[in-house]
Amino acid sequence: MPENSKLTMDKLVSLCQRRGFIFPSSDIYGGLSGCWDYGPLGIELKRNVMEAWWRTIVQQRDDVVGIDTSILMNPKVWEASGHIVNFRDPLVECKNCHLRWKADDLKENKCPSCGGELTEERMFNTMFKTHAGPIEEDAAVVYLRPETAQGMFVNFQNVVNTTRKRLPFGIAQQGPAFRNEITTGNFIFRSREFELMEFEYFVKPGTQDQWFEYWVNERFNWYLKLGVKKDHLKLHRKKKEDLAHYAIAGADIEYDFPWGWGELEGIASRGAYDLTQHANASGKSMEYFDDETKEHYVPYVVEPSLGAGRAILTFLCDAFDEEPDKDETRVVFHFHPDIAPIKVAVLPLSKKENLAKYARDVFDALRPCFTTQYDDTQSIGRRYRRQDELGTPYCVTVDFESLEDNMATIRERDSMNQIRVPVAALKNTLLAKLAGEDIMVLPEGGKVVEKKQG
Repeated sequence: MPENSKLTMDKLVSLCQRRGFIFPSSDIYGGLSGCWDYGPLGIELKRNVMEAWWRTIVQQRDDVVGIDTSILMNPKVWEASGHIVNFRDPLVECKNCHLRWKADDLKENKCPSCGGELTEERMFNTMFKTHAGPIEEDAAVVYLRPETAQGMFVNFQNVVNTTRKRLPFGIAQQGPAFRNEITTGNFIFRSREFELMEFEYFVKPGTQDQWFEYWVNERFNWYLKLGVKKDHLKLHRKKKEDLAHYAIAGADIEYDFPWGWGELEGIASRGAYDLTQHANASGKSMEYFDDETKEHYVPYVVEPSLGAGRAILTFLCDAFDEEPDKDETRVVFHFHPDIAPIKVAVLPLSKKENLAKYARDVFDALRPCFTTQYDDTQSIGRRYRRQDELGTPYCVTVDFESLEDNMATIRERDSMNQIRVPVAALKNTLLAKLAGEDIMVLPEGGKVVEKKQG
């Protein structure tokens, strides 16, 4: 990672904990492997990332609708989908320290922890099993869903009948999923509990290749639009022997994380496998009637699937930077405004009562429009640095001169350029800047305060 070579996972994890992005789950009890809690800044980042995805996939399109299905499903769903038989990873155990590892992750045949000899591989089903009802018996076994996809497949006819959507169209879903991973690691990259953002795009058989390519490009460009550097992304097209048994084609969008390239998002052309399996197992038809051709057929499916945690980790890594600033180092998250946890910070130059009241009035006027933070502790320079570490795109400073001229200073995070604008124009000016307008474009009555060189 050219710009991010200075970033290590230890540094990122430390910063995320210190600034309230992400904490280990159950931290006071020593945590729980593969589980994480999103703090005050982290939950805002997570919500923004998930809302940006939902806005792009569902709200800004006419051909995709949303759904929210249950985490617990009839176990016959997982029998039909093949998860009970096929959702397994190869597990090995160290004969010395008895730690267990996912065999696919090991580069050599010895324990990564102690170097001990490993057992032969055995297959391990990674679905979490529990029981529905008060009696723990085989008849009551249910599973925590390992993906959201099956909820969309089993509701295919419900959605067709209630929305009257014509092919091609998609069903999208966000929600928790659970996988009893053998080996977790790399912070939130591989967790046992995570949020998925998936959609199933149903197409006429014979058109799946063009729609697969369409969604590969759409999904790759989504990251670029949200500020991820193009040379930190690459597309890995899967070879036929690496595809799942049901897949026609597959591709992974990969990101250059601090430890190397890792899968960010997968796009799969799944054929008619899922709908056919559920039709056969349930006895319910999954055929679609095409009004134009007067044909009945089972649609093919293209599925982009993304874990919110991996998207968040990508944005954290890509936005992180350290810049020389006089005798110090400025740590900054260059988040795209759409996903920044805090959009605007209001910083009074003093805590004196008359200025504090004025600043609070400015803060209260902006809060309905943006996720806004009020910060009046320490020097103005330190507060700027703190907001840089939080990734806040714009800071608004009010000073004693503001009491006389009703003007406030806007400071841009990335360039550190500053302009002074009428308080009455603050909201519309900030809306324009957050939408991409250059900081040096001034509203009526505005003026440049400071322009950094370079």
